[in-house]
Order: sequence, then structure tokens, then C-alpha cells
Amino acid sequence: MINYELQHDKGILVLHPEGPLEAADFISITRQVDAYLAGRGKLHGVLIHAKSFPGWKNFAAMLAHLKFLKEHIQKIEKVAVVADGALASIMPNIANHFVHAQVQHFDFVREDAAWDWLNQTGNARMNPVA
Repeated sequence: MINYELQHDKGILVLHPEGPLEAADFISITRQVDAYLAGRGKLHGVLIHAKSFPGWKNFAAMLAHLKFLKEHIQKIEKVAVVADGALASIMPNIANHFVHAQVQHFDFVREDAAWDWLNQTGNARMNPVA
């Protein structure tokens, strides 16, 4: 289950996974994001805030997640991953090889630093640990 909010004024999608991800989550998010993109063309950022990755409820949920990524990743400028754990900390290094968006990891308690980074303009990269 994902709680989410699309901040239209900032062009930022905020995701709070709170349990195994479901296919219905991505159907709902896709509707809102596609409506936003129809008028604006891109999202400035995505903030993912989760203590750890909750996994998927089933195979259909994983496919819905991958479809969402495939259809939208080129329309996102920045992704801030606010989470703890080894996987979260290496995700930016892996993602930067495959996606156009800048991806940065922030420790779970550093959501404020993630917001600061997302709200920066231009291509400046910030050290999330500092």
C-alpha cells in the first residue's frame, strides 16, 4: 500500500509505502501523474519516504510497478530516496546507470535534506550525508 500526494505547485510526487505494494496503487498514481504530465510535461521530482522497501503484494503488483517506471522515468528530473538500509544507499549508484533522473539517497531521518535537494534548481548535486 502506498500513500501518495502530488504537489502540483512544486511538481513533486511524494510516496510513502506503508505495506506491500499493490497493482491498484500504481493505477491510482498513474491517473494523477498522467493528468499532471498532460499539462506540464515533466515532474520536477519524486520523494520516496520509507523506513525500508516493503516489497510487492504479488507478481501483478511488481509488473504494475515496472510498467509505471517504464512509462514515466524519462519525465522525472530528480528522485530522492529517503530510507535506511544497504539497498537504499547503493540504489542511486545503480539507478544512475539506467535512468535520466538524478537519484540521491538520504537517511530516513533526513527528509528535510531531501526536500532541500529536490527544491534546488539546475543540475547541482548535493552530498546527502553532510
